[in-house]
Amino acid sequence: MLFKKALSQRIEELCADRKITINKLAESSTIPPSTLRDIVNCKVENPSSMVIYQICKTLKISLKEFYDSKLFEDIDD
Repeated sequence: MLFKKALSQRIEELCADRKITINKLAESSTIPPSTLRDIVNCKVENPSSMVIYQICKTLKISLKEFYDSKLFEDIDD
C-alpha cells in the first residue's frame, strides 16, 4: 500500500471511531479543510509532520498511536 493511501485510511478510521467528519476534524484542528480533504483524497504525496501532529493533538492521541496501525506495515514507494 502507498503511504498516502495508508494515511488517508488511518485518518478516516480515527474519525469513524470518534464519530466525527473530516470537516469537523479540520475545524477542530485548525487545519484548512481543503488541506485535510486533499490528504484524505490522496492528492498529497507527503503531508507535513506538523499536520499529522495537529491531527493527533486534536484527537488526543500520540504520534506513536497514530502510526501504530497495520496500515503502515507494508508501505510501498
